[in-house]
Amino acid sequence: MQNRQKVIRRPKIVVIGGGTGLSVMLRGLKEKPLDITAIVTVADDGGSSGILRNELQMPPPGDIRNVLMALADTEPLLSEVLQYRFKDGTGLAGHSLGNLMLAAMTDIAGDFVSGIRELSRVLAVRGRVLPAAGQAVVLKAEMTDGTIVVGESLIPKAGKVIKRVFIEPDTVEPLDEAVEAIEQADAILIGPGSLYTSIIPNLLVPKLAEKIVESDAVKLFVCNVMTQPGETDNYSVSDHLDAVYDHIGHHLFDYVIVNDGEIPPQVEETYAEKGAKAVHLDLEEVTNRGYQVIADRLVLFRTFLRHDAERLSHHIYKLVENWMLRKR
Repeated sequence: MQNRQKVIRRPKIVVIGGGTGLSVMLRGLKEKPLDITAIVTVADDGGSSGILRNELQMPPPGDIRNVLMALADTEPLLSEVLQYRFKDGTGLAGHSLGNLMLAAMTDIAGDFVSGIRELSRVLAVRGRVLPAAGQAVVLKAEMTDGTIVVGESLIPKAGKVIKRVFIEPDTVEPLDEAVEAIEQADAILIGPGSLYTSIIPNLLVPKLAEKIVESDAVKLFVCNVMTQPGETDNYSVSDHLDAVYDHIGHHLFDYVIVNDGEIPPQVEETYAEKGAKAVHLDLEEVTNRGYQVIADRLVLFRTFLRHDAERLSHHIYKLVENWMLRKR
């Protein structure tokens, strides 16, 4: 009975990343009995986020907004309003209402982290949302031809092959709450999302990757379904894992969760027109590197291909639950 009571404790899971893929997954995870902390990139410099970042000297709010909305317990209409992007108006066009609210709450609360905390309370967010650092960082990429591209939004548009990415300042401090969350985690989940512009920038914040390596939590990597033009052209699953390893210098993950569901030919054609294709699961290469693979039909297609949040969160929860049982 005592063991049973211990397992009933909500597992603490830290989810690290940014972009649409992370938000989709979190919509499924919030329905599970999990204590969720999302650590989100602060390297975005495009669109509304870039404007607010430059004009108000605040970290970019866009990825944070998406994660807040994914974890919020709000009416669908309110969610739609907060995601609304103004089409017209001098100074307003291009901004989402949620970004403006985060900017306002940052000013009211006195700092970005407090602003996120207060907005989380207003939106009844299930879990905690934290920026990877308390200040914005500039993401830079060194290409294989030796050129340096400056700015997260410009890297995929450069039309070159990425050798490595790095952040400035490279001395930026992670939030104490983020470090503490990693130290206390039962599970650490990285991805899905843009590999070089949403995932790896978090791991380049000093101490964050170090704390992940030191943690005895189960560590999971959710691989993208499709390659991303300008970032991961022709990448296989093992290429994604190698990129993380090359930047961090450590074998981070215990499990890799990948899609092996068939993608309809007409959908593949639509993506191929944009230069994207399904990420190939090179199973032997991945297992030879010491990763355990969980493969399933994990995609849904509506307007875009997305992870099946319900199916994906089921696999994640079962892995975490089994890991905790083995640790007892």
